[in-house]
Amino acid sequence: MATEQTETEQVQTVQAAPVQAEAVQAEASESTDAAASAPLSAEDLRARLEAILMVVDEPQGIVALATALGAPVKAVRAAVRSLVADYDGEGGGVRRGFELREVGGGWRIYVRAEHDEIVRDFVLTQNPSRLSQAALETLAVIAYKQPISRGAIASIRAVNVDSVVRTLLGRGLITEAFADSETGAIHYATTDLLLTQLGINSLDELPPISPLLADGSEGFDDLR
Repeated sequence: MATEQTETEQVQTVQAAPVQAEAVQAEASESTDAAASAPLSAEDLRARLEAILMVVDEPQGIVALATALGAPVKAVRAAVRSLVADYDGEGGGVRRGFELREVGGGWRIYVRAEHDEIVRDFVLTQNPSRLSQAALETLAVIAYKQPISRGAIASIRAVNVDSVVRTLLGRGLITEAFADSETGAIHYATTDLLLTQLGINSLDELPPISPLLADGSEGFDDLR
């Protein structure tokens, strides 16, 4: 009958269905890729950059930031300059209590120098919580091995020490001594506040650590 599909027409219809579905999926994928590759507006780029800078523990280079944001280096550099100006109160804005500062070839948000004392007082007196065991161990590593980088501390302790180092910095017990000229890694050292807390006049008065270590006479298997 004229109204019935022939066997050949039915086969062609069945074969055409997957092809049409693939075409629709391909078109949707292209639309998604196009949206993902669309350049960020200056405002969005600045907001994302600010979000990253709020959580980093060490200064970040422009290239590293551009890689993380998936944005051109030139655009990220302009966004950094914009944030610096914004925090500094340029253009009639409010000068913030923190600043975006370039240190060791990278950028990071810091408390402004004029507010160091009040922040230190808050951390030490208004928020006096005890140091955790992890913080004490990390502080000991820094005290005996200073100046030392975060990576070296993590290698010695065999754990991530980012949050612990941040805590010790906030307590004023350690400070950023310098940044490596080649790698940009921050090296940490203890402060005079630690000496005060320990009741000693210099690091030379720290107890020798060698008597506390095993001499190897009975092996080191139990120390693994």
